[in-house]
Amino acid sequence: MLQILRNMIFIAPFGLSVWLSACSGDSNGSTSIAAQNKSTGSISVTTERRVGEPLDTIARVGDQVITFHEINTMINSAAIVGLSMPELGSPERDTVRITLLDKLITANLLYLDARKKGVDQNPEYQQALENFRNGILANLYRSKILVGEIEVSDQDIQEFYKNNISTETELTDELRAGIEATIRKKRVKERTASMRERLREGHTSVIKVTDLDPADDEVRSDDDVLAELDGVSITWGEVRPSLQRSHTLNSTQARIEALENIIDNRLMTQKAKQAGLEQDPVYQARFGEFSKTRLINIHRGQLLESMEPTSEEIKAYYDANKEKIVVKEVRKLQMLVVETEEEAEALKKQIEAREISFHKAVADHSIIPDAKKTLGQIGWVSEGSGFPELEKETFLLEAGEIGGPVKSPSGWHLVRVLDQRDAQYTDINDEQTIKKTRRMYLDEKLNQYVIDLRKNEYPIEIEEEMISKLSQQEIDWYQEMLQKAQKSPEEVMEQIKKLQKGGG
Repeated sequence: MLQILRNMIFIAPFGLSVWLSACSGDSNGSTSIAAQNKSTGSISVTTERRVGEPLDTIARVGDQVITFHEINTMINSAAIVGLSMPELGSPERDTVRITLLDKLITANLLYLDARKKGVDQNPEYQQALENFRNGILANLYRSKILVGEIEVSDQDIQEFYKNNISTETELTDELRAGIEATIRKKRVKERTASMRERLREGHTSVIKVTDLDPADDEVRSDDDVLAELDGVSITWGEVRPSLQRSHTLNSTQARIEALENIIDNRLMTQKAKQAGLEQDPVYQARFGEFSKTRLINIHRGQLLESMEPTSEEIKAYYDANKEKIVVKEVRKLQMLVVETEEEAEALKKQIEAREISFHKAVADHSIIPDAKKTLGQIGWVSEGSGFPELEKETFLLEAGEIGGPVKSPSGWHLVRVLDQRDAQYTDINDEQTIKKTRRMYLDEKLNQYVIDLRKNEYPIEIEEEMISKLSQQEIDWYQEMLQKAQKSPEEVMEQIKKLQKGGG
């Protein structure tokens, strides 16, 4: 694993969602750690931890840390672009973990670069943060205070069972859970129904413009006052993005209700701040994750815009990288191999005369050891991947045609083309070829930009021993779970997902 870490390359996250999660943990001890060799861009491998870091820190990029939990959450939570979800205890899991570590290092390099270049002062970014902050705080206030904890007692369950369910039906644990969920859902609905009344108690709100017909949007001024909350104006310019964003808000009444919801959200945001919900761990984790990811995405977009190639650069890049861009013609083949040319000719005549099928000929006569199992099917083959004389014959055939006999070191071949796919991206004037070439050009440019950051700007340190230690602990825990609970791997994975959601 150490060699893999030392040789890590940085894959530009173009088109890949950057998944980042906030981390916390106790800490102890202090240490100085080796700095990155800036002349070569090598990665420093260390085994110690700094004060204030999570216990499971496995890498550092500048002042940013990456934890084992962070990567495991990514592995266990959902399908990842270009990666499969490996089973616990499998070698593939370590491979995926290193790949994700590489991507997180790339993301953190872009994040640090964005801060250094002042992208975090971008008005678009600041507005996005404000909108997200208000939305999260409003939702927290709604769930924690306006709705709050819904308690369902055993007596509540018994009364529901007595009044609504036949006594002939046994009150099983499953039925008890269903009753509890039903009661809780009803109480949430009741509290939600009175939510606006309770929220606005002691506040004054007025809708001043009742004509919000979408047809009149063109003549509205951003300074037009639509409503007031405690004497503070709410203008068309403030709410226009929200009211025009959804196609369902296509009537005056729908817009009035949306405006009422905006007022509710403003009140909930204000009260959430007053209640100190900005200190709530859920808020801090989600806001931290969003602010970092959003900054990376804005910075990446700006970088790509600055790297946009001209048509001449695209054509030059295509000419220099044609081998990587062009997808060669491929053919799906079936092969019959015999010892003599005479036998091959005889079998070809029988097949063409429909006296014997190609499959039957392969099964009965081919000298290839596994011919009876594969029936001569060798899959998709591209030019340049096989014996030259045989390949030349193969790529002159149409689908369904039989070619040969052709001699190779293995014997005399008859070949049949089962299917074919034409070459792609062969013409730089084709729109799809231009798109692919542009994408590869930008990938390469962004990737090189990140490599330069790694070499010249920010030290990268890998806790190689910590990765190995925590990986082994995960495997040991997995084996113990299987033995103790005798659960299937699928059940264990489901439990892990539940633990991840709960932060356990």
